[in-house]
Formats: sequence, structure tokens, C-alpha cells
Amino acid sequence: MAAEKSKMKNLTEGSPAKLIIGFAIPMFLGMLFQQFYSMVDTMIVGKFLGLRPLAGVGSTGSLNFMVIGFCIGVCNGFAIPVAQKFGAKDDSALRRFVANATWLCVGFATVMTIAASVFCRDILLFLRTPQNVFQYAYWYMLIIFLGIPCTFLYNFLAALIRSLGDSRTPVVFLAISSVLNIVLDLIFILVFRWGVVGAALATVLSQGISGVCCLFYVGKTFPILHGSRSEWKAQPRYMVRLCTIGIPMGLQYSITAIGTLVIQAAVNGFGATVMAGVTAAGRLGNFLSCPIEALGQTMAPYVGQNVGAGKLKRVSKGLKAASLMGFCVSAVLLVIVVLFGRRMSVLFLDAGEVEAMGYAYQYMTVTAAGYCLLTLVNTVRFTIQGMGFSGIAILAGVFEMVARTLAGTLLVAVAGYFGICMANTLAWIFADAFLIPAFFLCRRRLEKHYPSE
Repeated sequence: MAAEKSKMKNLTEGSPAKLIIGFAIPMFLGMLFQQFYSMVDTMIVGKFLGLRPLAGVGSTGSLNFMVIGFCIGVCNGFAIPVAQKFGAKDDSALRRFVANATWLCVGFATVMTIAASVFCRDILLFLRTPQNVFQYAYWYMLIIFLGIPCTFLYNFLAALIRSLGDSRTPVVFLAISSVLNIVLDLIFILVFRWGVVGAALATVLSQGISGVCCLFYVGKTFPILHGSRSEWKAQPRYMVRLCTIGIPMGLQYSITAIGTLVIQAAVNGFGATVMAGVTAAGRLGNFLSCPIEALGQTMAPYVGQNVGAGKLKRVSKGLKAASLMGFCVSAVLLVIVVLFGRRMSVLFLDAGEVEAMGYAYQYMTVTAAGYCLLTLVNTVRFTIQGMGFSGIAILAGVFEMVARTLAGTLLVAVAGYFGICMANTLAWIFADAFLIPAFFLCRRRLEKHYPSE
């Protein structure tokens, strides 16, 4: 039991800023490793398979985000009631939420794997994926969809571990699986000559192995989760509560992704060179924005535990601290992109692809200028979700979708490629305009339940 307690961390006591940064650093490292999945795929595909396979893999980014993002969002949402019960020290309810979340994950994974695999080709056709890259995109995305159970396995267990205050352990498993991903990529692509199929298989197998490692770790390290048979029975009222938080968080990613699909369709219309440039910029952007994303995702367990303990003042202090740290990081990232962005694109593009590198640099620079806006999107949204108001937070995804849709249609028609570069910044402006007032509304609602706090 002593070992178990050492792994769990109480986020309801101590300096909010110190707790958040201490929790966010391991999450940041974990996200870096997670980005290695897609980055290594892209680097090896771009360097060893060529421009068209790279464009094909890149054209699946928005679709991948829509489906896999839903899985990740649902898993993170399922962990919020667990964090709240942990903060409230209600162990029995905590175990019941974990049990019912497990049953829900099995159901969601089964349905989504079948549906996404069946409609994969039709969706790519709807996105106007060019014929000369279509087969690359289809086979890559089909295998990723078939690996959805692995996505659920790892992300739910990692979110569960974080909800109990341990943000370090998932990083260890991701580090192992990232190295394995690199090895499998090289074997499948360079030795077996499986092309983009090998890249996708390496990603799925690596994540599946990290999920299995998490499963063994949870079972051995957290006896608090070892419930009775009655606690592990499916119970509708717990499932309803989990779904009211998890599904909106998943839909938030998917709704946001609809806007990115519009942008992807616009990018596809510019041809393979632009597609490759945007793919390289997108992969680098995902990597660079990891510290901002980590600060945001830290807020869900932090706020969940403090709301469970009835400590609302700590919620506001934590949000302020995380946002200020994010602003500082955003300034540093902008300088890095301006000075080194063009050179970094060589990681994904051949040095001779000068035109594609130019598109990548322009996209990265314009996007990085809006990272301060992205900071608020992440910190405020995850704070609202940690409070238990996922249904409200989902509307931010709607605003992002609208903004990207406008950029992908009207702005691209007027400004051409620059309209695509402005899509993210415009989406973050729209989202912040909704999220900031929404936070104060949610805080007032909670204050009615904790009038003496």
C-alpha cells in the first residue's frame, strides 16, 4: 500500500504553479514520445519512399485527428470522474467509475473499428484525395483504424494513471514504444519493403505494446482499483455520468477535425507539393506545441481533484499559472520557428524540394505567431472539462470548426495559400472568444455548490 500511495499524487495541496509544472513536465515528455510515432513515420516515408507516399500519409492527418482524436478525448473524459472521486477520497465510487469506463471503452472500440474501417475509402473520396496518392492514404489510414482498440487501451490507462496523480509512468511506456516504433519502421519499410503499410503497422503495434505495459502496471501497482464483483458490474448511472463527460470531450476533437478536413480538402486542391509542405509543417507544429498541450491537459486532473475536494480558489490560481507559463513558452517557440523553421523542414523533405520547404516555412511561421492564443484554448478548455462541464467546452470545438471552414472556403478563395496558413490562428481566436466567458460562467455555477469556499 505504501508503494501505491507513493505513485498517487494529491494535487489539492501545495503551490498550484509548482504542482502544475511538476505534473506537466512528464506529460510534455510523454507527448514528445507520442509525436515520435507520426514524426518517424513521416520522416522515413518522406526520405525513403518519396514525395507521393509522403503526401498520401499527410493527407490523412485530419481524418486521423477526427477519429483517433475522438478516442483520446473519450478516454480523457472518462478519467475526470475518477480524479474527482480521488480528490473526494471516495474509493468505492472511484472503482465503479473505472469499471464502467472499461466496459464503455470495449464497446466504443468495437463499434468505431468496424465503422471507420468500412467507410475509410468513402471518406477519402469525399475529401478529394488525389488519385496519384490515394492508395497510399487508404492503406495507411485503414491499418490505423484497425488499431483503434490499441488506441483505447493505451489512452484510457494512461489517463487513469494521470487522474491518480502519476504523470511520469505513462512516459516510460511511451519511451519504450517510441524506440520500438522506430525499429519497426525501419524493418517494415527498408527490409520488408511494405511501404506505408509498414509505417502504419509500426505505429499500431508500438501503441498496443505500450497499452499492454500500462495494463500490467496498473494491475500490479494500484490495489485501490481492485474492486469486488459488485463494483465491477456495469451500472447505467455510472455509464451515463461517464458518457456525459467523455463523449463531449471526444466530440470536441471530432468537431474541430471537421474544420481541419475542410482545410485538408483545400490543401489537396493545390497538389502534391503543397500537400507535402503542409504535412511537414503540421508534423513539426505538433511537435513544437507539445509543451502548450501538456500545460492544457494537466489542468483536467488538477482541476478535477480540486473540484472534488471543494477547493475552487485553487482552480482559478492554477489556470492563471498555467496560462502565464504557456505565454512564455509561446514566445520562445515563435523565435525558434522564425530562426530555424526552414532548416527543420529538411527532417521530412528532401533538400532539393525547395518549393515544398517554402510552403512549410510559411505555414509554420504564421501558425507559431498564434501560439499564445492556443495556450488559452488548451488551459481554459481543460479547466472547464475538469470542472465537469464538458458539454459547454464542446462548443469551443464548434467555433473552431466554423473558423476553419471559413478559412478553407472564403479565405482561401481570396488569399490563396495564405488563407490555409491563417486557418489555425483564426480557429483559436474564435475558440477563445467563447471559452473565456464560459469559464467565468462555469465558476459561478460551481460557487453555488461551494458557497463557503
